[in-house]
Amino acid sequence: MTDGVDLIWLFILASLGLSALAVLFSISRQRSHAPAVVHTAGEDVAAEAARKVMREFEKNSQSADAALVTWSPETLRKILADDLPEAQVIVVSNREPYIHNTKDEGGIELLVPASGLVSALEPITRACAGTWIAYGGGTADRLTVDKDDRVQVPPGNPSYTLRRVWLTEEEHQGYYLGFANEGLWPLCHIAFTRPIFRASDWEAYEAVNRKFADTVVAEARNERPIVLVQDYHFALLPRMIRERLPEAIVITFWHIPWPNSEVYSICPWRERILEGLLGSSIIGFHTQFHANNFTESVDRFLESRIERADAAISYGGLTTLVHAYPISIEWPAELLAKLPSVEECRASVRDRFGLTADVKLCIGVERLDYTKGILDRFQALEELFTRHPELVGRVVFLQIAAPSRGTLPAYQQLHDECHRYAEELNQRYGSEGYKPVIMVAEHHSQEQVYEIYRAADICMVTSLHDGMNLVAKEFVAARDDEQGVLMLSTFAGASRELLEALIVNPYDAAMMSDVLLQALTMSPDEQSERMRPMREMVRDNNVYRWAGSMLLDAARLRKRGDLDRATGAGDRPSNTDNIISIFERKRKVAS
Repeated sequence: MTDGVDLIWLFILASLGLSALAVLFSISRQRSHAPAVVHTAGEDVAAEAARKVMREFEKNSQSADAALVTWSPETLRKILADDLPEAQVIVVSNREPYIHNTKDEGGIELLVPASGLVSALEPITRACAGTWIAYGGGTADRLTVDKDDRVQVPPGNPSYTLRRVWLTEEEHQGYYLGFANEGLWPLCHIAFTRPIFRASDWEAYEAVNRKFADTVVAEARNERPIVLVQDYHFALLPRMIRERLPEAIVITFWHIPWPNSEVYSICPWRERILEGLLGSSIIGFHTQFHANNFTESVDRFLESRIERADAAISYGGLTTLVHAYPISIEWPAELLAKLPSVEECRASVRDRFGLTADVKLCIGVERLDYTKGILDRFQALEELFTRHPELVGRVVFLQIAAPSRGTLPAYQQLHDECHRYAEELNQRYGSEGYKPVIMVAEHHSQEQVYEIYRAADICMVTSLHDGMNLVAKEFVAARDDEQGVLMLSTFAGASRELLEALIVNPYDAAMMSDVLLQALTMSPDEQSERMRPMREMVRDNNVYRWAGSMLLDAARLRKRGDLDRATGAGDRPSNTDNIISIFERKRKVAS
């Protein structure tokens, strides 16, 4: 009897042992297939930067084939020739790529605005020999167009048409300064500035969108153009275009964040804006997070059918693709060939601002806007000097802040606060021949901006909330010497791609000062180790890839639409058959 009990217990113990071994083996296998464990904050920074993390542009159905392509103007021309033969490309934006102004002393001067949107779209429009429709706000713009309000650009080497649209002062005030920039801009940016909505501004916004729709129809050579609608100024335009050109492919790119549905719900015309945008064939955002927010807003406020697996929304008889297309810049930047070496740029900038060779130069470059975190940089610099007084006299922060929307109260207040804070820091920490903060509130050309990029030791991009922020990518592109340190806000879309930058929370002044100290003391070897992969990323994921990805999707939509019409499928109710699978993209260009 005892022997039997012993055998039973032996069997039980053996079973438990085998079960434990099986569990351990299973855990071991799971660990071997799991992602690398995130180490503690004290881990070596270079090792942390070397971890394999999927960048934003590698997500969202961006195929491996696309990453192997050398994206260039020739690639875009090949896509247009092979996949969109004889297609007319029309770009619509509020800001124009070339502005003509009268000079005080007489004559006309040409201004090329230092705008992320312009720098991204201008090389594309050149490559496509397209038509760019924009508001003509220059004081000499009317003097430089032909009888049809067109001018061939760029000057000296015309490759596309700029079609200017004229607005009255009342239209510009209501549509642009009012609804777009006192309403939609603060609504979409988490910068804690209350949006202002006025019925009169909405009426102006609607009227101006209608005026631009009329211009698109007038400029279209046939009923099947490819129209690239840019940004929050034209939320109503896509549906207006499709009502009159139903065979057009309308690609709308939203350059700023899209808020969550709870924040978006405060807009009095929320349904109208969503309906307007869903007139698009494709809606693009910088990040998947913003695309998801848009989809959630549609789900909450409109009766629609959402195919989440295919990133598509069916509404009002149309199907709209909602994808992430991270925007980028031209590579290589043409103007770099016009600039002197990094050493010469460094000497020129330091001489201009009276800086000695031993001073570290930190820069910020953007419009004077409350979303850019300019005051937060000043706070970080003050925190650095408080903690490390030995650095006073050895660091200078140069802030290039182009005036923007200066008639709006929020911008006037920011202007005053920035200048007051800079003056306080200079009084407290400055001395004979030394100012820790140099505030330059004036417009700079792209060539001047790139010269400053090349001269800087550190570039601070500390947006409180941003769609992408191309300043970060421009700084990386400008540094062919593989030197310089990029401090980048975690709330800018660029932080999803430029993983080797020093990522910061602009709301945390103490943390920012610590990272600034790290940047100031970083060795040239580590700077190069970080800059090299960022330059490779910007090279591979340049603006031609951004545009090419959208044009390839447009080509697939057009071919599917042509097939539906040929087979009679277009007469049937809208269904998911005309949705492009997000896994069925960007392969032909690799061939």
